[in-house]
Amino acid sequence: MNYRKIGKSDVEISEISLGCWTMGGLNWVDGVPNGWANVDENEVAEAINYAIDQGVNHFDNADVYGNGRAERMLGRILDKRTNNFIIATKVGWFPGTAHHAYEPQHIRHQCEQSLINLKRDYIDLYYFHHGNFGDNDEYLDDAVEVMYRLKEEGKIRLIGQSAYSHEDFVRLIPRVKPDAIQGFASAMDDKFLQERSPTRKLLKEHQISFIAFGPLEQGLLLDKYDKNNPPKFEPGDHRVNSQRFTKENLERLEPKLAKMQSRFGSSVDQLARMALQYILHYKVVGAVIPGFRNLKQVKANLAGKDKPLTDEDFEFIREVLKKE
Repeated sequence: MNYRKIGKSDVEISEISLGCWTMGGLNWVDGVPNGWANVDENEVAEAINYAIDQGVNHFDNADVYGNGRAERMLGRILDKRTNNFIIATKVGWFPGTAHHAYEPQHIRHQCEQSLINLKRDYIDLYYFHHGNFGDNDEYLDDAVEVMYRLKEEGKIRLIGQSAYSHEDFVRLIPRVKPDAIQGFASAMDDKFLQERSPTRKLLKEHQISFIAFGPLEQGLLLDKYDKNNPPKFEPGDHRVNSQRFTKENLERLEPKLAKMQSRFGSSVDQLARMALQYILHYKVVGAVIPGFRNLKQVKANLAGKDKPLTDEDFEFIREVLKKE
C-alpha cells in the first residue's frame, strides 16, 4: 500500500481507503432517501479486517450515514484498535432538532456524539459535509469559529470541507482554510481535478489534499449492470430515482466499457484498478474512498493498489470516457 500526506499535515493515509456510507443501510433524512441497501455487520467486519491487513488505515464516515449507525458499526469493529487508524467523519446533512445543521451548538453536539459512536477521544479529519451555510452564508462565520475551537480543544486534528460544485469550493476554501476537501471524482467526471479548473488551482495554491468519493461510479465502471435488466432499489436507498442506472444510460456506457476492457481486462479486479488508479494519477489526490459491503468488493478495490497507470493509460481512459 502507498500512502499520501493530507495537505500540509504529517498525517499519512492509504491511497485506497474505505468509504463507510453503505454501512448506514437504508435511511431517510426529512423524508428523502439517503441510504443504501442494508449490510451484514459480520461481512463488513471481515472486509475491514482484510483491508487493514492490506495496509488500509483511513476510514471515511459521517453522522448522517444511517443517522449514526455507520459510525457505531465502525466503532464496534475497530474497538480497542480505533486509535491506530485515521478516521474522518462529517457534520451537515443530519440536522437533528436544529433549524440548520451548521448551527454552532449542533456542530459541537454532533462532534461529541460522533466521538462516542466511534469510541474515540478525537476525530482525525472533521468535514463540513456540504456548502450550504444558510441564506447569505449566515451560519458560516460561527460554524468555522466553532470548528477551530474544537481543534484547539483537541477534539479534532484536521478540518475538511466537502462540497459538490466549483462555486462552493471557490467561496469556502479561503474562509474555512481546510486541510482537505472532499468531492465526487471518477474517470467519467474529474472536473474538480482537471489542470485549469478553479478547484484544482485552489488545491495547489493552498496545498490541500482532495479526497475522492464515487471513483467507481457506484459500480458503473465495473460493468456491474445489465442494460436489459436495470437494477431496482429499495425505499430508503438514495439510488432509487437515479438516472444513471436507466437502460438508456447503460446502453450509452456499454461501448466505452468494451474499449476499456480490451486494454485493461474484463474482470472486476482489473476494472477497479483502472478506475481507482485513474484518480490516483492526479497527485493532488490524497485518497480514493470507494464504498464496500463485503470482502469480495474490498478485495477487488485493493487488487490493483500497487499497479499505477502509465501516462498513456491515463490519456486513453480520458479519451474514451470524455463527455459527449
